[in-house]
Amino acid sequence: MRSKKSLPLEQKTLNWDTAGLMAGVDEAGRGPLAGPVVAAAVILDDLQPIAGLNDSKKLSAKRRERLFDEIRARALCFSIAEATVQEIDQFNILQATMLAMKRAVEGLRLKPQMVLVDGNRLPTLDILAEAIVQGDALVPAISAASILAKVHRDRLCEEMHGRYPVYGFDQHKGYGTAQHLAALQTHGPADCHRMTFAPVARSVR
Repeated sequence: MRSKKSLPLEQKTLNWDTAGLMAGVDEAGRGPLAGPVVAAAVILDDLQPIAGLNDSKKLSAKRRERLFDEIRARALCFSIAEATVQEIDQFNILQATMLAMKRAVEGLRLKPQMVLVDGNRLPTLDILAEAIVQGDALVPAISAASILAKVHRDRLCEEMHGRYPVYGFDQHKGYGTAQHLAALQTHGPADCHRMTFAPVARSVR
């Protein structure tokens, strides 16, 4: 039997625990009254730096869209995951956010050696991880994750608007604006609303 050392390259066992890989993780959609919470994990390619990365909230929608495509094209790998409205209502928004983050990290094609997460809380992972307050403005990989999560969730809100135009999801993206609260009082909640959030619960007839 031939030894592993003599096997052709394509037959050798790949080591996904590549030393030095670092993933940035962030979420979008903790505060809204409707829709899933979304998390993204990104491992950037040091040989293909991406200019203009920043906290997604500090970028225009047009700039986020351009960076969304660039990150997907140039990152070593990325993963976008969700926790559903039903999971938010079942577990609470914090636990659902941690679940989405865990799913995003586990969805990466490459396994990082280190995970840096925006904020002050960490999901349960089998990888060394660190929480960084305001990391989305400080760490490029977290900035990239914040952009992927934000754009993905905004697109989901556009889809929700197509199904439920009376709420104006295309404008407020699910947040509790005066327009949204008025629509809740008039029409009651839809199945995309988070029933455990107080403004939604108060609108149930």
